[in-house]
Amino acid sequence: MPAMRGARAGLVRAAAALIALAALASCTSDGDDRAPDEARTPSPGAVRLPPVHAGFDYQIGGAYPPPSGVRVVARDRGAEPARGLYNICYVNAFQAQPDEQDAWPDDLLLRDEDGEVVIDRDWDEPLLDIGTLDRRKRVAARVNAWIDGCADKGYDAVEPDNYDSYTRSRGLLSADDATSFVRLLSAHAHARGLAIAQKNTVELADRRTRAGLDFAVAEECGAYDECGAYAEAFDDRVVVVEYTDSGLRKARSGFGDRLSIVRRDVMVSTPDSADYVRRTR
Repeated sequence: MPAMRGARAGLVRAAAALIALAALASCTSDGDDRAPDEARTPSPGAVRLPPVHAGFDYQIGGAYPPPSGVRVVARDRGAEPARGLYNICYVNAFQAQPDEQDAWPDDLLLRDEDGEVVIDRDWDEPLLDIGTLDRRKRVAARVNAWIDGCADKGYDAVEPDNYDSYTRSRGLLSADDATSFVRLLSAHAHARGLAIAQKNTVELADRRTRAGLDFAVAEECGAYDECGAYAEAFDDRVVVVEYTDSGLRKARSGFGDRLSIVRRDVMVSTPDSADYVRRTR
């Protein structure tokens, strides 16, 4: 996912710039009509990537001491990172939490032709409107403030959730809108020294470089036979969360020696909950 770039001097630098501009102008996919600040591929610089095929725990429902053998942990942005581990900071980037809808300006909530807010009914979350450059920048400014908080706490990476919300937008948002928006987040995360994950959305995995995404957080790729696509796109830098025993078996049977895989309960509960499930086998 990283797109490393070296600086050149004199005529070499000028020639490289002209070539880059020509390539940008000729691009016919991934939103070639986007504004120049969205069209540049975010460069990660020196970010720390997660280890491959490492013990993983998904703790976005509440932090607790990581089990033995865990090297990578994901937690909500409100939690502190786990000392000595690779820490991924979860942010809900494309949708608003149900209790935070009123905190968003009305015009940044996606609305249908009747003016009604478009809701992800599975989680009762309003979709954010990233359909124009101005709105993408305004939404990104808020999300990037959360990314700043992740960096300030000492996280290694950020996981912007709901990259696939355009598929629930009733046709009001597109894949290009989602890609252009996540590029804004990637550029900011990289500037703060954080790696950034693609969350789900296997259909956009081939845009990883253009989107500036470094690794993947894939839910139920075993259950839906998608682990191979993520593994290929992200060079095995994939952390997998399965929510069923059958999904865990499928993920492990094909990729147990390559990817970081954990089985959690769907509410990602803490160990003191009766619903808590965590297995790796």
